[in-house]
Amino acid sequence: MEDVVETVLIPEDKIKERVKELGAQISKDYKGKTLTVVCILRGASLFFVDLVRELDLDVRFEFMVVSSYGSGTTSSGEVKIVQDLAKPIRDKDVLIVEDIIDSGNTMSALTKVLQAREPASVKVCAFLDKPSRRTVDFKGDYIGFTVEDKFIIGYGLDYDEKYRNLKDICVLKPEVYMK
Repeated sequence: MEDVVETVLIPEDKIKERVKELGAQISKDYKGKTLTVVCILRGASLFFVDLVRELDLDVRFEFMVVSSYGSGTTSSGEVKIVQDLAKPIRDKDVLIVEDIIDSGNTMSALTKVLQAREPASVKVCAFLDKPSRRTVDFKGDYIGFTVEDKFIIGYGLDYDEKYRNLKDICVLKPEVYMK
């Protein structure tokens, strides 16, 4: 992968350590409750699996596919629900697990959609946050790492469906996506 990776931004050991910390915090915040954890596929899948293993809670899994990128490198601004939840969330505590908050458009739109379904609560846990790219006012409730404005791959994050399997969070070389 040396031909596509500019640098390792967050190594695997730091990822594991931070996921444990997030799991402990979420477990503390939802102690005694049942939590519906919604994985936003495909990018958040690796983070979701690692995070739910760290939760000392009664959890229910749900999955959604939400798109705003297509095959490009910047958000189209249009959020589309490709696959919706399988079960109702009315009166449930819901935690959305996302790979990265970038422009904020996707999570802002998605939380509004889910809140309209009358859950007890809706919070967002994002592995990465890129606040310098915000185009809407949105802040996640649980954040793994705040990162600079670079194109990031690995640990579920991709470029055109490639490089999700990297164990580290890496910066993609600009020449790869600027072809």
